[in-house]
Amino acid sequence: MKKQVVDFITLGCSKNLVDTENLMTKFERAGFKVTHDAANPKGRIVVVNTCGFIGDAKEESIEVILQQAMRKQQKKIDKLFVMGCLSERYRSELKEEIPEVDAFYGKFDFDTILSDLQAQPVSACGARYITTPSHYAYIKIAEGCNRACSYCAIPLITGKYKSRSIEAIEQEVKELVAKGVSEFQLIAQDLTYYGKDLYQKFALADLLVRLSDVPGVKWIRLHYAYPTQFPYDILPVIRERDNICKYLDIALQHSSDSMLQKMHRGITCAETEALLQRIRQEVPGICLRTTLMVGHPGETEADFDDLLAFVERKKFERMGAFAYSDEENTYANLHYQDDVPAEVKQQRLDALMRLQQRISYQHNQTLVGTLQTVVVDRIEGDYYVARTQYDSPDVDTECLIACATGDLQIGSYYLVKITKAEEFDFYAEVQN
Repeated sequence: MKKQVVDFITLGCSKNLVDTENLMTKFERAGFKVTHDAANPKGRIVVVNTCGFIGDAKEESIEVILQQAMRKQQKKIDKLFVMGCLSERYRSELKEEIPEVDAFYGKFDFDTILSDLQAQPVSACGARYITTPSHYAYIKIAEGCNRACSYCAIPLITGKYKSRSIEAIEQEVKELVAKGVSEFQLIAQDLTYYGKDLYQKFALADLLVRLSDVPGVKWIRLHYAYPTQFPYDILPVIRERDNICKYLDIALQHSSDSMLQKMHRGITCAETEALLQRIRQEVPGICLRTTLMVGHPGETEADFDDLLAFVERKKFERMGAFAYSDEENTYANLHYQDDVPAEVKQQRLDALMRLQQRISYQHNQTLVGTLQTVVVDRIEGDYYVARTQYDSPDVDTECLIACATGDLQIGSYYLVKITKAEEFDFYAEVQN
């Protein structure tokens, strides 16, 4: 009998991607053929995993759902299911507005899609599906968030922080290593808080030691640390363990004390600067990535000038930014007026990113002539596309190596010499 094909579409963050991969594993074990973001979908069943973090992400999710609803009206698909953050938060409204969807599921009940299809529910343990290139994977170490940032709807969607056990994470990494994965991106809404609920202490350092001891783990990279209550005991682990990348993604959001207070970040600018100084002192050469926000209610020109000056001083190697989005039932939505005009938000965002583009270019120039280890992700045109330990997939600088220089293997690691650098690209030659 020909297997039914199920097309999965994932929107939003890498945490959503992990949810999709776990569900795809269960579908595959239940006898379905699964595809992910297929360019030419052939399945008669479609599952859309949505994002509901900010306005732009919600709009994209709704647009994709409507596109698939149209395909269903055109008899191109038989079943359409929607899951994830947007569905968790707006399930009743979506049911009313898009009746073509067969069923909506949230963040934690999507396993029942299988039973709703009259398929036998199965466990996903032991053989996780990987949608990324086969040499790297995202590892979600926790769900939820205990912070109370004024602008953020994530705690409303995902609930309180819930750590996975060190043993469960270690076992998952071992199983993935056996499948050929060598690079791991550790992700959570807040890495900093890891373990507090399970072990009554912050346990990220303990987790890093256990994972870095697993044979076959080449690189571990940390995403989404929180500056308040930062676990300083991870710094010597990062410094001393060769397979933990000298890389930390730590979302700071702002520098102005008035903004940090309005955002309920629990930290001051002086404390932030002291934290950054200590991180750089204890882990020489570390690459810091941060995320910043513009246009939060009450942000003045003086606040924004403070942010620009902060970025100029700190010179983050990697940075992303976004404009405030007024999200229902957040503290900011209930207690503040969204008083920064949309055009001003965009102007500030553009100015901030122009500054970062210059800083990124200056930083990248310092690497020209240096030797770096890179991993090859793919071939694109005339180039192998690779990354250093300082660059995470999809969001950071890529390293281009001319295909004519040799026969390189996807997923393999090479020593290269950086020959040229631009704002967001390196060019390199393999060293023999």
